[in-house]
Amino acid sequence: MLTALASALLQVSATATFTVEAETVIDEKAVFATVESVDVVSARARIGGVIGELRVDEGDLVAAGDIIAVVVDDRLAPQIGAANSTTAALNAQLEQAQSDLARAQNLFDRGIFAQARLDEAQTAVDVLENQIASARQERAVLVQQSREGDVLAPTAGRILEVPVTAGSVVLPGESIAAVASDLFVLRLMLPERHARSISEGDAIRVDGSALTGNVAPTGFIRQVYPRIEDGRVIADAVVDGLGDYFVGERVRVLVGVEQRLAYRIPIAFLETRYGVDYVRVREGENGTQDVVVQIGEADGDMIEILAGLAAGDVLVRP
Repeated sequence: MLTALASALLQVSATATFTVEAETVIDEKAVFATVESVDVVSARARIGGVIGELRVDEGDLVAAGDIIAVVVDDRLAPQIGAANSTTAALNAQLEQAQSDLARAQNLFDRGIFAQARLDEAQTAVDVLENQIASARQERAVLVQQSREGDVLAPTAGRILEVPVTAGSVVLPGESIAAVASDLFVLRLMLPERHARSISEGDAIRVDGSALTGNVAPTGFIRQVYPRIEDGRVIADAVVDGLGDYFVGERVRVLVGVEQRLAYRIPIAFLETRYGVDYVRVREGENGTQDVVVQIGEADGDMIEILAGLAAGDVLVRP
């Protein structure tokens, strides 16, 4: 019982004083950042034609390789049909040439057919076989062009814009949809005087009033762009959970821009009388003196002292 009481008294005496020391404080600047996608890419048509089917709308989530739309070129179907007919005609001619070659070979083996005539029959078969192979390749090209009517999502993400509708006429290379990749960042714009104060890896804090869903309260600067535009430096910050925000939505964040030395003390050592703030400073062995101080911003249980104290001062709890 005595041991527990002695420990409690020692703990009380240990917390009844506080030694003032200078510590590094990071000054934060509040700025508005916009939610942006790291990459916004266009899903483009590979062939010209008419959009026969449109499978997405603004806001839809897509995976890389998903079919966004189908472009139909009405000229390809007749061309494929013509290639099929050409191949069929050449196959019929090849069958006839092979029959002629077989008869010529029989007559040649019996010694009543000239070698030159046999060579002509063999050449006719070879020519038709090559023509059939060429026709099949031409058909394969047309079939591949028809398959390229499928407009594929170039990356996984969210559809931001679909500037066309089903039935629209499109040209090769025309944009069908804009896809924002699934990596979202906060794009900051700071005055150029802070350009030397921020760097990659610096921490940022998201304003508590802006926190929604699963967004994290803190993040870090991912990239600082080397170009200053309109007197502002642009930086991207990574914060988990931004996928629940709208692209372009503004969020208030706090960015550390300067470091300085400051004195901070526990709020419990501060006493306010008639609107004036005092702390009790130890003097000598047992003496104390109330000193007027100027306070700054509070952070949890600590408060910054702007004037009135010096490093090494020992405070006594009032």
